[in-house]
Amino acid sequence: MKPPPLANGTHGYGLVSILLHWVMAALLLGLFALGLYMVGLDYTHPWSRTAPDIHRGLGVLTFLLLGVRWGWRLANPLPAVEGRPWERRVAPWVHRLFYLLVAAVAVSGWLISTADGRSVSVFGWFELPAVFHGYENQEDTAGRVHRWLAWALVALAGLHTAAALKHHFIDRDATLRRMLVPGGAAASPSTTTRGD
Repeated sequence: MKPPPLANGTHGYGLVSILLHWVMAALLLGLFALGLYMVGLDYTHPWSRTAPDIHRGLGVLTFLLLGVRWGWRLANPLPAVEGRPWERRVAPWVHRLFYLLVAAVAVSGWLISTADGRSVSVFGWFELPAVFHGYENQEDTAGRVHRWLAWALVALAGLHTAAALKHHFIDRDATLRRMLVPGGAAASPSTTTRGD
């Protein structure tokens, strides 16, 4: 049996792109859920310290994984985007907005955590230093930005999911299958657009 392709091809994503996509999706949804959970904890709760430590550590790892994904995206051709002409034009901008939002959420979270000058420990493996700190109301301002950006990211993820389901069940094209099966099913001919 032929092993699945690691790199992207004309008609489908490779195994690396698929794994990066789903691992990041799981991390982002997990971080969002954990964030909602931990803001409701009071200081006497046993998880009041543990949950933020996990959230910060996973947030840094997600940011680093974003860099890996961006590098892989630049090094690989992308399958042709399927759909109507306007969908092919919009898709790359949606993906760019994803990258921007993930980066902005991570940076705002880092500014919250380092507002008092302490570095961020990533599960004891390494520390991310506090470079910008001591600004007036930094923690509160960065916290508000972090919250709104996180909600915007989840809303965009919901739109992205709805679009994928629409392509699968209504348009009946290979868009969703290509993100599930390395190499994907042959796509209908369309112009290649660099988006993810």
